[in-house]
Amino acid sequence: MASLPSGLLGALDPTSDRAVFRQIADQLREAIDKGRFREGDKLPSESELVEHYSVSRMTVRNSLSILQGEGLVLSEHGKGVFVRPRPPVRRLASDRFARRHREQGKSAFTVEAEAAGSRPEVDSLEVREERPAQDISARLGSPRRVLARRRRYLLDQRPVEFAVSYIPLDLARNTPIAEPNPGPGGIYARLEELGHRLDRFDEEIRARMPTPSEVKTLQLASGVPVIHLIRTAYDTEGRAVEVCDTVMAADAYVLAYQLPAT
Repeated sequence: MASLPSGLLGALDPTSDRAVFRQIADQLREAIDKGRFREGDKLPSESELVEHYSVSRMTVRNSLSILQGEGLVLSEHGKGVFVRPRPPVRRLASDRFARRHREQGKSAFTVEAEAAGSRPEVDSLEVREERPAQDISARLGSPRRVLARRRRYLLDQRPVEFAVSYIPLDLARNTPIAEPNPGPGGIYARLEELGHRLDRFDEEIRARMPTPSEVKTLQLASGVPVIHLIRTAYDTEGRAVEVCDTVMAADAYVLAYQLPAT
């Protein structure tokens, strides 16, 4: 078996009190961080790592398991372990809900997908009337009923986001918002056509590990966290006209913000 290229990976430190499998994980992580292994590159095989470090196969597997848990690599059965691609979508908060996009008949997701050079899709669409949870109701001014629009977003057939929009029923019932396809520009364009000109969006963002259901829905690899975002849209009268509860695969997005200096 051919040895690994010189300088690609270092040697173990027998005097260190750090476990051997963690030392190997440290060296592989450093090689990824420094670009010796780039996005999509295949890491050395288990056999190559066993030979390079003179350790057992189980030790190597424990090292790779650490990197998978950190979301740095992914394992493809029968093919090997690969460096996980970096987030393809740059979500620019100051631009994604610009009115010009709605006037062009584009949703925020479509605009972001086009900028990333990816093909957007929406599936798992469900539209129904329901009683809102207490938190959602409080954000919307305590309506008794809402229209809930659930959908999953895909880029190039890969699930990246699942979102539920809640709109007060008095705004949405018997309008295109209640249809599976609300039309060009999405529900925000329809809300403005109904006289609710949008004024601002408040967002709360946190990162966490996914629930089992979210892992299944977004087809997440081991170790990949999610970004949980709750957005409230307000019209120029100060009324909350929509709450959107969104869960995004953290390895699919970069959240970008432009903040004023004063």
